[in-house]
Amino acid sequence: MSDQKDALYAASLDGEWEKSSFSNGSGSDCVQIMPIEGGVAFGDTKRRDLDGALRFTDKEMLAHVLAVKAGQYDHLIPEGTEL
Repeated sequence: MSDQKDALYAASLDGEWEKSSFSNGSGSDCVQIMPIEGGVAFGDTKRRDLDGALRFTDKEMLAHVLAVKAGQYDHLIPEGTEL
C-alpha cells in the first residue's frame, strides 16, 4: 500500500458521518461518508461495529463521482430497482 493510502487508513473516524438524502427514512440501510484528512471514508450503517470503512483519496473520490455523473455504472443497477 502507498504511504498516502496508509495515512488514509490510519486516519481516525471520529468525525461526523453524512448519509445520502436518498437513504431510507429510518437511517438503518444506508451508505455513509465522512471527510477525513486527505480524502473520504465510506461506511455502512448496518455494520457500525466494524472499523471496515473504505477510504479514498481526494483524487480517487473525484474520479468516482465524475464516473457516476457520466453514467458509467448505470448498467450495474438492475432494471426496476427503486428507492
